[in-house]
Amino acid sequence: MGKLIVVVGNSGVGKTTFTRQLCRAYPFVTGMEQHQERPFQLAFSGNHSRYGLHNQVDYLLFRAGQELFIRRAEVPGVLDGGLELDFFVFTRYFHLRGYLTMAEYQLCERVYSFFRAVLPPPDLILRLTAPLEVVAARYAHRNRSLEIARLEDLGQLEILIDDWIGKVQDIPVVSIDASREDPGYGVQIAKILPKLKSILGVG
Repeated sequence: MGKLIVVVGNSGVGKTTFTRQLCRAYPFVTGMEQHQERPFQLAFSGNHSRYGLHNQVDYLLFRAGQELFIRRAEVPGVLDGGLELDFFVFTRYFHLRGYLTMAEYQLCERVYSFFRAVLPPPDLILRLTAPLEVVAARYAHRNRSLEIARLEDLGQLEILIDDWIGKVQDIPVVSIDASREDPGYGVQIAKILPKLKSILGVG
């Protein structure tokens, strides 16, 4: 069974760039976020309350499928985000914003819990961190054509990430300083790759 690394952090902190660069440094199986490709993302951006449940259930299914693919591989895999980030951060936040009713949130919780009961949790969490002002500046300049989180959401999302990570047990969490001017994360990846190999037991 392939081992699973998830790269987590706030919107705009650099998860996608870090994941891609990490997978260039070592032949990991890769699972990327998909925004425009997801069937309800555009509809959700235009009508949060109507399509909130559709969007979150789709994302949880999508993440579970990515995990299953990685677990069946012979080499470790890296996910840009993942089940936990999508549920404990984004699903919770959308409920707090009123995009999901309590019943809809509880349905998402059941879906997440079912997937986690049949799929093992990640073997390693890489958390990218940076001061909120740095994240906000990057977010404002990343030029994605479709965004769900807004600039003013970043502070609350960081609180939810802190809350979730603070409750993680039995999964190693490695914090990575993503605030430095290292666009390709070359310095950070060179430092952390030997540690990742050791934790995952790969050469």
